[in-house]
Amino acid sequence: MKSTRLLALLSFGIVSLSAASVRAESETPPNVIYILADDLGMGDLGCYGQKKLKTPNIDRLAKEGMRFTDHYSGNTVCSPSRAVLMTGQHPGRVHCRGNGNEDSFALDPEMTTLPRLFKNAGYATGAFGKWGLGTTSREGASNPMSHGFDHFSGWKSQVIAHTYYPTSIVRDGKEEALDEGTYIHDLIMADASDFIRENAKAKKPFFCYIPTAVPHAAMHAPEQLHEKWRKVYPEFDNKIGKYGAGPGEETPDVKNPIAGFAAMMENLDNQIGGILDMLVELGIDDNTIVLFASDNGTHIEGGHDPLFWDSNGPLRGHKRDLYEGGIRTPFLVRWPANIEAGAVNDHISAFQDLLPTFAEITGQPIPDQCDGVSLLPTLLGKPDQAKPSYYYFEFIQAKRETYTARALRMGDWKAVQRSEKNRGKKFLPIELYNLKKDPGEENDLAASNPELVQQMEKLMDQAHTPLKKAP
Repeated sequence: MKSTRLLALLSFGIVSLSAASVRAESETPPNVIYILADDLGMGDLGCYGQKKLKTPNIDRLAKEGMRFTDHYSGNTVCSPSRAVLMTGQHPGRVHCRGNGNEDSFALDPEMTTLPRLFKNAGYATGAFGKWGLGTTSREGASNPMSHGFDHFSGWKSQVIAHTYYPTSIVRDGKEEALDEGTYIHDLIMADASDFIRENAKAKKPFFCYIPTAVPHAAMHAPEQLHEKWRKVYPEFDNKIGKYGAGPGEETPDVKNPIAGFAAMMENLDNQIGGILDMLVELGIDDNTIVLFASDNGTHIEGGHDPLFWDSNGPLRGHKRDLYEGGIRTPFLVRWPANIEAGAVNDHISAFQDLLPTFAEITGQPIPDQCDGVSLLPTLLGKPDQAKPSYYYFEFIQAKRETYTARALRMGDWKAVQRSEKNRGKKFLPIELYNLKKDPGEENDLAASNPELVQQMEKLMDQAHTPLKKAP
């Protein structure tokens, strides 16, 4: 199995590999809190240039930690992005590559997935929010608790997570009815905070995964904050945001979804501030790693207007694109005991790198199925960071059998290939961009660099593996 993994890494273009796993420079295993936003654009945070909305607590992660400029999600939509994060497999090899029937996207129970890695290291593990890889109230592989989580609190399914006012919440595999008008996001964040507090008091190292649905549509927010932002942007009161959550779940329409977005972001930012303050109160702040990212780029659903918010800054595209706006994500890492405050890093990285990073931090071997490389040297400011030769992406539009778009990042160069109407039948010519000079992917240089295009096309062909049909 080890030789199989090594061959996979070499074929994927790894330049260097760590000779052995090492524990971080601390006698006590660090706690880990990974907060995953949903459909948040690079430009939606103050530390990445947002001007109309303040996010002081999320920005604090950048001020007191490391801000990455070239980090990529696992895909341009929810389920496959989470699958890459959980498995450490790159987007051309992971078991799902587009949204659809999420129970068919259940993780392989034979894999050492992210929560199982922490569980094996003696951590308490909890997930709080939107799972996206199966129905959370069912027994079996679709349930997050089948993969190493001790606790789960959140939505029953990804589709139901389209409303913040569902009829039920699932806690530890059991569905509990909610009173009408209950804003589930606040319950979930309270459960996450309780998990952190309980394990800190018990002096138990913990992994707290918070895949919040914010700011995915519908653009629901607590009423008081929503009314506050309606007064700021009353000109949008005639705009109604509509979004469905499936049979049996009412999804209230949103009057002024512009205000709704601002309100839900302020609410999340306040809650993250509460978590950071709690870490200080509990005396675990220095040795707790807090990470923040998004599962893909900004969306254009439910009345959300990314142009108004400049959600992608200079980047092109949005959710369901493989242009930078669809897959480049904010990535912030704060670890006061080890990470230099205010650091900015342009190392190219992606979701598949998180699993090997935490394997190294917890002193474990990197799981066999993993394609990523540990980011620990970068986090610690050390020069021996392994660098993949390239990062590959592919996306399958719903109900298609093969990729409908693909892309490859190699140094400053980015190749993108789309298909007509995103159907995966007739492919358009490969586009080529120099991201250092052209981060907005405005100037296609393919015609003047035919040999480079040919090289990148060959690498994309090599990185793709046929997708097995789900049972």
